[in-house]
Amino acid sequence: MNLASLLLDHPFDDDESLLCTLESSVSAGEARAGAADIADQLRAGGIEPGQAVAVQLPNDPSAVVAMFGAWLAGAVYVPLNPRQTNAEVVAAMDAAAPAAFLDGGGVRALSRSDRRYDPDTAFVTWTSGTTGLPKPVLQTHSGYFEILDRVLGTIRTDPSKRPPPNLIPVPLALNAGIYNVLFGLRAGAAVVIMERFATADFAELVRRFEIRSTVLPPAGMTMLADDPAVTDLAPLRYVRSITAPLSPLAARRFHDKFGVTVLNGYGQAEIGEVIGWTAADAREHPEKLGAVGRPHPGVDIELTEEGELLVRPPRTAAGLDAERVDADGFVHTGDLARVDDDGFVWIEGRISDVINRGGNKVFPDHVEEVLRLSPSVLDVAVVGVADERLGEVPVAFVVGEADAAALDALCREHLVPYKVPAEFRFVESLPRNDVGKVLRRELIASYP
Repeated sequence: MNLASLLLDHPFDDDESLLCTLESSVSAGEARAGAADIADQLRAGGIEPGQAVAVQLPNDPSAVVAMFGAWLAGAVYVPLNPRQTNAEVVAAMDAAAPAAFLDGGGVRALSRSDRRYDPDTAFVTWTSGTTGLPKPVLQTHSGYFEILDRVLGTIRTDPSKRPPPNLIPVPLALNAGIYNVLFGLRAGAAVVIMERFATADFAELVRRFEIRSTVLPPAGMTMLADDPAVTDLAPLRYVRSITAPLSPLAARRFHDKFGVTVLNGYGQAEIGEVIGWTAADAREHPEKLGAVGRPHPGVDIELTEEGELLVRPPRTAAGLDAERVDADGFVHTGDLARVDDDGFVWIEGRISDVINRGGNKVFPDHVEEVLRLSPSVLDVAVVGVADERLGEVPVAFVVGEADAAALDALCREHLVPYKVPAEFRFVESLPRNDVGKVLRRELIASYP
């Protein structure tokens, strides 16, 4: 199995637009010819099957074409984000050991590497790096087909009908971007790529391509809800939240403004999406919105005594840390969860983020949700910092012209005392990665 078949065998005729942006489009025939040309360039440069190719291209159809070109050559695709720092690029290159580098200037062979990956290895992605340095994750061709079909099987209604285009509002260098491109192609749809997320562009693409269902990171939903110039997202009906935890408040604000149903989902780069919503569940259980859904077919879940979510999916990415997998094949996710009587899963927070204040557990998400009730709070993150007496105490980093005393009073109105932040720090912005996750390690490092 090779993911290149998703392009080669796509049902679109050669003259039909397949990869679209706000300003241009690439036909299916052009995409196939471009991928074949890149494969020829790689072979001519001495790249052999199983070697890796690092690719650093703009967030547009050229990156998608290059990805398929690498697969046609039997190579492993290593995406590099053009926005990464030099240090981050060097770290990624060292970890992946590519034999070639491809950017706007073409293919350049790298003599330093003779590493060969397993023939089934398709591409390298990275963990989010919110609490530590990003780690490489090896995705396989066969495993990714299973991941795609695992979710597609829960939402496909009539395979005989041509599906609407799949809108990609996240960077193509990330697993979320690659997944949603491949998901659209696997469904037989066109793909609409946002070169950079902007609220006006998102609204225009939804209207132009008649997008009824799409994905959005929480940061994108917040930007849209905050933009007074965007008042309508018709014909959009459903948004699936991806890449980061979505607060119920953010979901309500987005729904109240646009009338769009917001559905959570749950997955990790190493295991794919394992929990989500079906259209039937969305219709029949509106009171459950805020949960991440129910396990997909073939996925087993358990909770430890401490409440950690364990997942046993049909497949996992190659190279998954063996220490995370127990004797029964369950993967430790590092997330705390609860399961209600109807089987819906509710994520409570990350184990690594939970603050132990003198033996009392403080979930940062719960405190942040209260602080967002203040109209003066534009953004907020709560982290645990060392304290000699209590071990850890919560500290809130707040964006906005708020008053510390007023925020303290707000917290005491809604929270037990030990959950109230010991300090409120006001900052211009919060450090976030490309999909909007707060880099909590940077906030902790900046204190005091």
